[in-house]
Order: sequence, then structure tokens, then C-alpha cells
Amino acid sequence: MKYSGLLALVVFAALPVLGQTNLDLTTGKPRPMSLQDCFVEAIKHNLDIQVERYTPQISLDNLSAAYGGYDPTFNAGGNHRYDVSGEDGLQPSVGDQNNFNAGLAGTAPWGTIYNLSGTVGENYGRNGASGPIISTNPATIPGPFDGTVGNIQITATQPLLKNFWVDSTRLAIKVAKNRLKYSDQTLRQQIITSVTAVENAYYELIFAEQSVEVATQALVLAQTQLDQDQQRVTIGSLAPLDVQQDQAQVASSQANLINAISTLGTDQRVLKNLITDEYSTWFNTPIQPSVSLEAPLQLFDLQDSWNKGLRNRPDLIQAKLDVEQQGFNLQYDRNQIYPELDLIGTYGYNGQAREFSGAFNQINEGDRPYYEYGAQISVPLSNIRARSTYKSDKATKQVLLLKLKQLEQNIMVDIDNAVGVARSDYESVQANRQARIYAEAALDAEQKKYAVGKSTTFTVLQLQNNLTSARSQEIRALANYNQALATLSQQEASTLERDKIDIRAE
Repeated sequence: MKYSGLLALVVFAALPVLGQTNLDLTTGKPRPMSLQDCFVEAIKHNLDIQVERYTPQISLDNLSAAYGGYDPTFNAGGNHRYDVSGEDGLQPSVGDQNNFNAGLAGTAPWGTIYNLSGTVGENYGRNGASGPIISTNPATIPGPFDGTVGNIQITATQPLLKNFWVDSTRLAIKVAKNRLKYSDQTLRQQIITSVTAVENAYYELIFAEQSVEVATQALVLAQTQLDQDQQRVTIGSLAPLDVQQDQAQVASSQANLINAISTLGTDQRVLKNLITDEYSTWFNTPIQPSVSLEAPLQLFDLQDSWNKGLRNRPDLIQAKLDVEQQGFNLQYDRNQIYPELDLIGTYGYNGQAREFSGAFNQINEGDRPYYEYGAQISVPLSNIRARSTYKSDKATKQVLLLKLKQLEQNIMVDIDNAVGVARSDYESVQANRQARIYAEAALDAEQKKYAVGKSTTFTVLQLQNNLTSARSQEIRALANYNQALATLSQQEASTLERDKIDIRAE
């Protein structure tokens, strides 16, 4: 019996009791939903999942930014210079100079620093009198002058020790790749967490719905007992004071039903909050679970559960990624201890003529080359900072390894506990089911005895309470068992596989 029908039963079958309450029994049309339907809605609309969906994209953008360390830089510039110079009493020298330069600089993935550059300049003006000294250099001969010079060259610096096998850019790329994997596990962890929350809320909603049914049945039993005893009072076979026990039972059952309906509404809202990002479109639409609580037998293999957890747990994978990241930092820190030993080389072409075109032609012909090569070394005398950083990061890696081991152990304990709880809850279902059957039989027997005057109202009402309690405990045990299975899957990180959810398609 579904709760919408139960409310109608309460209104019409127990109208004298509920007629004075302020319960709002108006709801929208129920929407039948399976657990898988709720999963689909949650994957699409759960706000926590939507937030975490941005995490991998942010990490991917950070990885792209890390590769930006290899972006070449283009620069260009130019200037004009005017200059008047010379000795007192002599004709001064007047000159104008135009200079232009451009370059492309950057770092290659193997650590080479390069700079491709070119310059061109034009000098024109007039040399003043230079006194009695006679010079054959045209640039110093008095009179007008005009000429251009230029060059193009490439300079490269290759580290051989420090920054050779790893530098800051390569470290940033390795770390960014590591964090991208980390963010994928963050999203996976959030989906597992949200799906488990949906599953628990779904079972809790079924429990709340069936609790309304149990409370309604209890109210009907109490009302029936009251009606029968009032008839006995009318015919004189029962004292009027004995009816007060029945009335108290009816009032107590009414209060329990009100609480059950209130809990049902709360559990409805909890589930809706997990599966939608537009609560206003759902608040007046009751979710109708399409299944009832059952207790499927499951064989528990602790070793298999351990293997799943130690292989698939997102938090454990993230801990391993933290250790890997620290290894990258340690590799970089170790390299920074070495002195800087760099090979340096330059190669280029000169050009010189009266016009720009002539200088450009000479550079293009490449018949005026020049080159330079060498090496330079820089050795820190103590290198305290680099050595201390390396020692600190080495100790940090050991801490992360110990935390990883601790997490593995905690996972094994958590899974062991989850298996134990699931086994216990399954046994509890069977025991509570038998208790409910015995309680039904006991009440039936006592009602038959009461009908022939061999029992009392107090005993019948007590057995009614026992039956109501047994029914509540049975459905509570069923909900607990199903929730324990969901928790075990969460601890194993097998939730998505168990519920057949493929996040790659989302």
C-alpha cells in the first residue's frame, strides 16, 4: 500500500480522530521512480557533482598553462639618436642614427635557452674639422657621411648540470599532469559519495513510507479496539473506565502517525535535494519509490572487498599521486644542488653598406659570418638553501609514504567493519521478521481470548504495541541492511560498477 492511499485510509477510516488535526494532506501527483531513475537525475543535476565537474577542466587549463613555459617571446624596437660633438673652435660633428631590432627568445623542452635576433642601424650626418691630424678612416674624415650596418644571429645556452634533466617548466608540467589525474579522482569520489547518499535517502524514504503504513495499521487496530469496547460498554459487558485505555491508545497512535507523516515529508525533501538543482519544480511532486524493501542474500568475501578497495578507492589513488608529485619535487630539488655549467654559442651574419638594401643583401648572402662559443660555470659556495630544501622534501616524501600506508590500513579496517555490519544487519532482518510473525500470532491469539472474556483490554493493547514495534523494527532492519550494502560498496569504491553507472558517458 502506497502512502497516498494510506492518507486516504486515515482520513475516511479514522475520521473521528484525525478530523481535528491541522495536517496538510494535499500533495501533487506522485512521480514513480526507481533507484536507477534517481541515479540518472543525480548524475545530471546534483549540485555537488556539478561543482566538481569543473575541477578536471581547471586542472586541464593549468596543464595547458604549464606548457606556456615554452611559449617563445617576440620583441621589437627602434630608436632615433641625434648627436652634436666636437672641440671648441672647430666645426662640430653632427649625426643622426636610426636603430631597429627584433628578436624571438624562449626555452626548448630539453632546456636549451635560445634567442634569435637581428639589428639594423643607419648613421648619417657630417663630420666636423678634426684638427691637423690626417686620418684615412672615412668615418672620421671631415664632410658628410651616410651608411647602414646590420646583423642577424642566434644565441643558445645549454645547461649541462643544473636544470639539465629537469627545470622549473618541466617540473610544472609533470605536476600539472599529476594534478589532472588527481582532479579526475576528486570528481569520481564526489559521484560515489552523491550516489551513495541518493541510495541511502531512497531506502530511508521507503522506510518512512512503510512507517506511515505501520502507524496507520496501528491506528486502525486501536480504533477498532475502541469501537468494539464501546459496544461492550453499551451492552454492559465492560466498565466505562476500561474504554479510557483504548482512547489513550488511539491518541498515542494518532501522534505516532503524525510523526511518521512528518518524517516522510522530511525524507522526501532530502532525496529531492540530492537529485535536482531546481527544487522549486519538485517540492510539490512526491517521489514514489517503485520498489519495496527487500533483503537479498549476498555472499561476502573480505579478501575480494579489500582488493577492490585498495585498487579503486579514489582517496587512496590520490594519496599515491601525492607521493608521485613529491617525487617530482624531490627530483627537481636534487638537481638544484648541482652547480650551473652551461655551454654558450652564437652564430650570425653581418652586413654593411650605404643603403639598407645593401646591408640586407649582404646578410642574406651570408658571406660575412661570425660565431662565438664557450662555457661558463657558477658554483654556490655553500648552497645552503638548495641542500636544506632537498632534505626537507625528502623527509616530506617519507611522511607521505607513511600516511599512504596508514590510509591503506584504515581502508582495510573500514571495509572489514562494513562487511561485519552488513552481515549483522542481514541476520537482524531475519530475526526481526520472525519477531513480527510471532507478534502477529500472539495478538491474534490474545484477541480471540479477549472475545470470550479470558483476557483484558490492557493485555490486548500491550500486544498491539508489541506488534507495531515489531513491524517498525523489521522495516528498520531492512532499510539498515540495504544501506549497509551501499556503504560497503562505497568503502570498496565499487558503487558505480554495482549500480551500473558509466561516468565516461556523462
